[in-house]
Amino acid sequence: MIIQTLFLRKNFYFGLSILAVLFLLGHFWYLFHVLGFIGITAFVALIAIDVIMLYRRGGAVIEGTRNLSERFSFGDANSVSIELKNLLPFRVRCEVIDELPIQFQIRDFFKQGWLSPGGEWSFKYTLKPLERGEYHFGNLNVFISTPQGLLSRRVIVAGSKMVKVYPSFMQMRKFELMAISNRLSDVGIKRVRKYGHQMEFDQIREYIKGDDVRTINWKATARKDHLMVNQYQDEKSQQVYSLIDMGRTMKMPFNGMTLLDNAINTSLVLANIAMLRHDKAGLITFNEKVRCVLGARRDKRHLQTIMEMLYNQETGFMEHNLEALYSAVRYNIPQRSLLVLYTNFESLKSAQREIPLLRRIATNHLLVVVFFKNTEIEKLIHKNANDLEDIYRQTIAEKFIFDKKLIVRELERNGIQAILSKPSELTVATINKYLELKSRGLI
Repeated sequence: MIIQTLFLRKNFYFGLSILAVLFLLGHFWYLFHVLGFIGITAFVALIAIDVIMLYRRGGAVIEGTRNLSERFSFGDANSVSIELKNLLPFRVRCEVIDELPIQFQIRDFFKQGWLSPGGEWSFKYTLKPLERGEYHFGNLNVFISTPQGLLSRRVIVAGSKMVKVYPSFMQMRKFELMAISNRLSDVGIKRVRKYGHQMEFDQIREYIKGDDVRTINWKATARKDHLMVNQYQDEKSQQVYSLIDMGRTMKMPFNGMTLLDNAINTSLVLANIAMLRHDKAGLITFNEKVRCVLGARRDKRHLQTIMEMLYNQETGFMEHNLEALYSAVRYNIPQRSLLVLYTNFESLKSAQREIPLLRRIATNHLLVVVFFKNTEIEKLIHKNANDLEDIYRQTIAEKFIFDKKLIVRELERNGIQAILSKPSELTVATINKYLELKSRGLI
């Protein structure tokens, strides 16, 4: 029905205001009364012309599409493009309102422009999702109006659409491209010196200046009559598991993302880098009980499986259960593996309670415990103290920061590798640790 798609514009109310003034003055001067009747006749005629121009065409009056990816990358800027085409034989004004998913809480999305007859208009905007899961777009509404602009007609050019928000695959691809082109140092990954010799033989090749003389193969040298060396490579097919704590301690938000969000993004990058280095990647998530176990494998489909398992994981309000994690590790990972545990400790005592179980896990595996610096507390100690209360707060903040450093020392004293990182620097710190352990032949 026309009434459901027809809307009044500002010019309509402006015209009514002028008519009201004319009739008001007409009570005192007859001339304005006559002008008022002439004006209302012209006003009704213009409204009729507007309706005819907007609705005389039986079919579509404007075409449009909303172009977006089937999936969005969590925490990154994702592009959405809108394309419109005017099918009317006259110039129209377009006002675009896209019904965005409720997670963005954007209520004022609005774009406007003019389209000539047969003309096209396209524009882009970006969205940065800060929650994983399903996002539902509503209708793409275009309000068209004639040059006189008394009325506008709503046209729905694109319907609803659901998009899944996955862990940051844009960040994963960035690190993947850097790894392939040996440019990881550009994003903060350190070049690690190899310690000793790797034990997996690769090939025999000609000696190049700078090769370790200890790798010279004298038998091959005698046969070829020039120096030949044995080339070794990093041991392959090692297992790398990400153990992700989804308990309440991982619910703390920093820059719009929880600690769990940062851990999930990093675990995806680590899995991809490990597979590029010919290792196998696996996953275990847990809170008060083990939520999912994904065995270590190495193929692209497996990476997609990891993304599917991670995209809707959420933190809870229960404490994590390391005993359940220990049982899952013991039952599902019989081979010695690198286990990267993403969790958080806010005090030395809370860490000391967990260390006995962590030590049991580290008995048969190489365990790396990743926990987080509290950047909000670190900001507090750099503020100027104006009174005694500020001094007390800064003293307590410094104690919390010092406790974090003591936790690292306590973990390392018990034979457990540790990473203490800011949430924003977690990916680089974790990849650096993985490459360091691999270069030292510990996995």
